[in-house]
This record gives sequence, structure tokens and C-alpha cells, in this order.
Amino acid sequence: MDGCLEQHRGEFCISSDPDRLDLASIHDYLSKSYWSPEISTEVIKRAIEGSICFGLFHGPSQIGFARVITDRATFAYLCDVYVLDAYQRQGLGTWLMEVVISHPDLRGLRRFVLVTRDAHRLYERFGFLPLARPEGYMELHRPNIYSKY
Repeated sequence: MDGCLEQHRGEFCISSDPDRLDLASIHDYLSKSYWSPEISTEVIKRAIEGSICFGLFHGPSQIGFARVITDRATFAYLCDVYVLDAYQRQGLGTWLMEVVISHPDLRGLRRFVLVTRDAHRLYERFGFLPLARPEGYMELHRPNIYSKY
């Protein structure tokens, strides 16, 4: 896709323009999250460069984020999804997912996956289900990769 997607809802905006992303805000959240504790700004910057990213904004302030790693043809992995606590329970996470799922580069994919510890109900609304054949999946998992030694 050549252009960036942008949608507005009242005082809120979701944009896939990488130039709008607030790297410091994203780092502040992700480095304290359960899935990427102590992740560095440099790693986040590289991850953003290789992904389709969605910033959720209240006015000029970034209050949420979602990142999709994809080949834009057959496969996508959704990750790093969050909405700041102060903005939860307003439907913003659902709206963020609606925008992600409707992105032109993410339609018609054979497989779209994610991993979550506690947001199953949100993702089920968009058709995500437990793995049909979990025995076929393998991973090289390094949970403490960002920890300082």
C-alpha cells in the first residue's frame, strides 16, 4: 500500500503513518509490559521499521499501539497491542482491531496469528481462535532476551 491509513472517531485518531508514532511513548509502555520487559528503544525502532504499525492518538498524544509483522500476501503476526489504562473500557481496543483487520495490506491472508495471555475475548470477536493443530507449531522462545545481565 502506498498511502497511510488514518481514521478518526471524535477526539481520537488511528494512523498507520510511521512518522506519527511516538517512539518514546511506545518504549515506555512496552519496556514495562509482560511480553517485552526491558526491551530497548533501538529494538523497538527496528521492529517498527519492519512492520505495519498503528498508533492510537488522543489529540497529539499516543495512547495505544498495534504492530503487524507480515509479508502482505499470505501471513501476518499481530503483536505489541495496547491501550493505556486510563483509556480502556471506551471501545478503543475494539476500534483499533477493526482498523487493523480492515487494512488493505492485511486482507485475504491465509494465516493471521497472535499470542495473548489475557485478551482472548477481544480477539475472538475478530475471528481469532485457539490453534486448530497446536502440535504443528514450534517456537524458539527466549523470554528474557531483553533483560540486562
